[in-house]
Amino acid sequence: MKVLTLNCGSSSLKYRLIELPLESELAAGEAQRIGPPTAEPSRIMYRQGDGKPQTLLVPMSDHASAFAEIMKLLAGQDGCVPEAVGHRLVHGGSRFGDHVIVTPAMRDDFEQIKSLAPLHNPPAIDLLVACQQRYPTLPQVAVFDTAYHSTIPDYAYTYALPRGLAKRMGIRKYGFHGTSHQYVASEAAKMLGKPLSELNLVSCHLGSGGASLCAIVGGQSVDNTMGFSPLQGLIMSTRCGDLDSGVVLRLLSQSMGDEEAVEALLNRHSGVLGLSGQSADIRDVLAHSGTGLAPRLELTRQVYLWRIRKYLGSYLTVTAPTDAVIFTDTIGETLPEVRSSVCAGLDCFGLAIDQGRNQSLTRYPCDIATDGSPVRALVIQTNEELAIARVTYGLLEQGKEVAA
Repeated sequence: MKVLTLNCGSSSLKYRLIELPLESELAAGEAQRIGPPTAEPSRIMYRQGDGKPQTLLVPMSDHASAFAEIMKLLAGQDGCVPEAVGHRLVHGGSRFGDHVIVTPAMRDDFEQIKSLAPLHNPPAIDLLVACQQRYPTLPQVAVFDTAYHSTIPDYAYTYALPRGLAKRMGIRKYGFHGTSHQYVASEAAKMLGKPLSELNLVSCHLGSGGASLCAIVGGQSVDNTMGFSPLQGLIMSTRCGDLDSGVVLRLLSQSMGDEEAVEALLNRHSGVLGLSGQSADIRDVLAHSGTGLAPRLELTRQVYLWRIRKYLGSYLTVTAPTDAVIFTDTIGETLPEVRSSVCAGLDCFGLAIDQGRNQSLTRYPCDIATDGSPVRALVIQTNEELAIARVTYGLLEQGKEVAA
């Protein structure tokens, strides 16, 4: 079965065409720097079959235009007709507690959960609709990031609000990036030679758009820095992360109760973009900070790293005794400075980075901890697309068995 996976991030759109169950990749790529302007132009990094990676510089103001460009690339490749489509959806809310095969009857349910993740769900659901229009006979599966976090205990997902109100409105911590956290945790188990059910881990999904940390105990998620929405937690590309609710009330007051304006401010104009005033990409900030000539960029760097470090320390406590800390996604995989900075001085938790290994990392996966570090530091390339393809294939095959 040839499964086309679509992974819609806040500023990226990853795609892969994977043949299951062999898990052979037929085509792959990623549209990068979608949306807010950055120091470099938007582009699609792609590979056709076993060919060399190529780059297409093309304007992409939103995910719909990125999807259109990706479809053009796939149309020009032989043998790349998908037989199923797997979509990554960030937030399933209380309506979707697990992954599902999409049916026409679910259209209203998808519309109802659009607003739960303002940066991700709308474009992802719009893409789902676009795929239905382009491939009307193809089965489609919705894979939810929130599904992996269904194991978060009640004392960790409960907010201190009136219980009746919270239950009625479905207000609780859901957690996100579950597809990535679950995948890299499984890969960590292979690296460490232990069953996942016996591992305690802290997974650091640090993307160029969104980012979160996940505390994993016995292979299961017990906490995630994101909450009711992906807005909570770390400082991200255009999202503010943790914020005193009193600030939100003040912003609502100043905007005369305009909820959409406040939501846009917190989700689309804050974070790295709001702090730096120049770019939504932390890579641009790190490239020009620390020179003494850009104090605003240097402050942005410090605030960004401080938030990660603070949560990492708290999650090392939650998962103690911790087997490993995992760094993944664009920033976690490619920026030694980030890994080094957030781990500095955490020897008291048993975590020590080998700076030589960290700086000279050329292959994945890799353990960059010192030989004597009780807690290992693993850099693992996330593969949400393969995880999505596996879920899609598994559900559709299961559906065939039930039908038979």
